[in-house]
Amino acid sequence: MARTDYSLNIKGDEVARAKANELPISPKHAIEIAAFIKGKTTAEAIDYLENVVALKKAIPFKKFNCNVAHKKGLDKWDAGRYPVKASEEYLRLLRSVEKNAEYIGLDTDNLEIFHVTANRGRRQRGIFPRAMGRATPKFAESVNIEILVKEAQ
Repeated sequence: MARTDYSLNIKGDEVARAKANELPISPKHAIEIAAFIKGKTTAEAIDYLENVVALKKAIPFKKFNCNVAHKKGLDKWDAGRYPVKASEEYLRLLRSVEKNAEYIGLDTDNLEIFHVTANRGRRQRGIFPRAMGRATPKFAESVNIEILVKEAQ
């Protein structure tokens, strides 16, 4: 596993961080969730993502929305999906960043997500056996996610 640093190097005790490398989730789902939760509080993001896991609310797909069906309840948007696996990883990471914020002395009820990024990670190569001795390549994709939070004003 490659060791990578945070994309924003902010010094001080007013920012809490959490990072996960090479998660086995869809990069497209991770990027759409990152765009959706940026600017929200951690409590709002956790509540919404728990509803996504329960298939009650959808994540709006604004960038990767080709052939994506309309979903009910989306605010100012029509296309969306329920990325359960990616939402569970984001929930784990959001709870981790809340614990990190509590450890450095920040108010956990008032945390705002000001930076979240999801980048494509390493692709692990494999083969898919086909008929007549042929093979088709396949790749297992991964994602690197980082979240930075601070106390909201």
